[in-house]
Amino acid sequence: MKFAKIAQKLALWAGSPKTFMGALILIGLWGLSGPIFGYNDTWQLIINTSTTIITFLMVFLIQNTQNRDTDILHLKLDELLRVNKEAQNAMLGLEALDLKQLEALRRHYRALGENQVFDLEGLGDKSKPKQDLNEC
Repeated sequence: MKFAKIAQKLALWAGSPKTFMGALILIGLWGLSGPIFGYNDTWQLIINTSTTIITFLMVFLIQNTQNRDTDILHLKLDELLRVNKEAQNAMLGLEALDLKQLEALRRHYRALGENQVFDLEGLGDKSKPKQDLNEC
């Protein structure tokens, strides 16, 4: 739990405009210091090592926050499915299906939608009946 809170705060901080501006300023200062250090290997190594370490750590931070956001989204969708009387509650357990089962389900829903047409600014097929999107 402690890591999740720290990761969330770090992700918010890392994605802020202030952090981006700070990074731009640091890169600018590093670039301006090139003539002072004669653009030597150590000068280049400092930025390469720094950016590599930051990138390495950010991968884990981003993955953690992405996993958390995905879990939250799934829980919200599960709740919407649960309270909707017309929804198929079997959809709540899709995580347990393997890839072949998910693909079969995807084909099933694609086939259900083939007869439905949306008129997007006259682009739809007018020969098929339009679905009234205001009906529940």
